Amino acid sequence: MAETTTTAKKKKAKRSVPQGQVHILATFNNTIVTFTDNQGGALTAASAGGCGFRGSKKGTAYAAQVAAEKAGQAAKQQHGFSKADVFVKGVGLGRDAAIRALAGLDIQVEKIVDVTGVPHGGVRPKKARRI
Repeated sequence: MAETTTTAKKKKAKRSVPQGQVHILATFNNTIVTFTDNQGGALTAASAGGCGFRGSKKGTAYAAQVAAEKAGQAAKQQHGFSKADVFVKGVGLGRDAAIRALAGLDIQVEKIVDVTGVPHGGVRPKKARRI
């Protein structure tokens, strides 16, 4: 007979992070909001898809607002999050809505930085046609 052994799970210590970063990835298809500490270690995250939106509704500003509220509530409750530097990446509709949602949660936005990648040099050209 096999013995069942129960291993005690260690409860993760809830560390206090009053100040950190918020990374918002806003694409046309989805919006992902991640709360991190100042070193970039993730604390909480939420996405429009994870909040129950499906299909083209994931890319809307309202879906981004709901995702930011969900992640923000968790960060405030679990870590006492109150001040943030916001880093926005992408060109989706959720850029502004997610930042406004943070202000609605009484999270003080210290600075907003756009870190969207900019192509330089363009794509590789097509190979030459042989006739």
